[in-house]
Amino acid sequence: MSPKIKSVYVCNECGYESAKWLGKCPSCNAWNTFEEQISAPLYQGGSFGGNINATAKPLSQISFSDEPRFKTDITELDRVLGGGIVKGSVVLLSGDPGIGKSTILLQVCNSLQKKHTILYVSGEESAMQIKMRASRLGVESDNVSIMTETDTKAVCEYIQSSKPDVVIIDSIQTMSIAELTSSPGSIVQVRESTNMLLRTGKKLGIPIFIVGHVNKGGDIAGPKVMEHIVDTVLYFEGERNQSYRILRGIKNRFGSTNEIGVFEMTEKGLIEVENPSAMLLSGRMTDVSGGCITCVMEGTRPILAEVQGLVTPSGFGNARRTATGFDYNRLNLLIAVLEKRIGLNFSNLDTYVNIVGGMRLDEPAADLSVALSLVSGLHDIPIDEKLIAFGEIGLSGELRSVPRAQARINEAARLGFTKCILPKACIKQISSCPDSLELIGAVSLKQAISIIK
Repeated sequence: MSPKIKSVYVCNECGYESAKWLGKCPSCNAWNTFEEQISAPLYQGGSFGGNINATAKPLSQISFSDEPRFKTDITELDRVLGGGIVKGSVVLLSGDPGIGKSTILLQVCNSLQKKHTILYVSGEESAMQIKMRASRLGVESDNVSIMTETDTKAVCEYIQSSKPDVVIIDSIQTMSIAELTSSPGSIVQVRESTNMLLRTGKKLGIPIFIVGHVNKGGDIAGPKVMEHIVDTVLYFEGERNQSYRILRGIKNRFGSTNEIGVFEMTEKGLIEVENPSAMLLSGRMTDVSGGCITCVMEGTRPILAEVQGLVTPSGFGNARRTATGFDYNRLNLLIAVLEKRIGLNFSNLDTYVNIVGGMRLDEPAADLSVALSLVSGLHDIPIDEKLIAFGEIGLSGELRSVPRAQARINEAARLGFTKCILPKACIKQISSCPDSLELIGAVSLKQAISIIK
């Protein structure tokens, strides 16, 4: 007797499953997002099915060879990937529309085409459109094959027969499996297509790049499980009206997730920015209040960024507070510390914080620079252009130690800064200080503010 076919209802926003249709998803609170999907029974005729001869092997008996990674010759990308492309890895590349996802993948083709064969699968553009963009980027080689196909099974069969060295899927939202009744881009199609590509890549040892779109909230579109399936998740950040792009690793099974790559978008494609600190500080105005330089760590790389603070009388009943490139809740916390511990009044003042260059500062080490820029803007007192500050601020107004102080001061001295305000506890971490840089240790925010006045 054939088993009864069951169906479940799946939210196409978050992947929540329900036995019945719901108007509102209890997980993500989205309306009218449930779609009916066929669910195969897990238990059939006294058996769970699958491979009944599955075996396990002791860890000590498993051998591996440390094979060299594919180097893309794009240093910023190789750094974020952890040193290059690992064979059999699946990399998900996401970002806003027009940010440069397809551009950087074609540049990867240009770098790898001399030694490797590449299959570029596009479900969004015609072969002629890809050829036009490839010609503009200088990609001309018989080792790069273009395939315009949206059937995932057909793509996997072609991969198994041709066995290219690298595969690029642009994008996963256009791929579909004919046996599934849902439309391309739905949660089931995206999940199962990713699974099929993953199994194919792992079996043959072929690295696969998958382009993923983002939703209105800026998150990767489709089920969250897709991010769990793949080995590496990369995200392109940056404003479309700005030329600079930041490639950030959100997940990486073969390297650190703290590394970033910095690029500049030009007519010839993405160009690596080898010195992001100099780029972020270029064009900085001096003798203007509200500006302070800080140093944050992005993986192993210290990066200097300019924090701008603007404080102005409010023209409305409630004061406005806006943060660009800095956590809004963290800004409110720092303002509360300035009011309670220092005695400053921001209640009837509009407060704006901006991180120049499209950078986002998530590290607590940026606290001191943000606070000093707000005090500078409030009192209209310019901060010395050769001064840099970093340190975490506690709720009691104390300055807490931050890691990698030695690397931070070395980068500051290399770029010509002569004064550095830092937590006094950080001085113990410093083994040698450049002669051109004066270290000023402070135990509290109040003491640090007294230095710039």
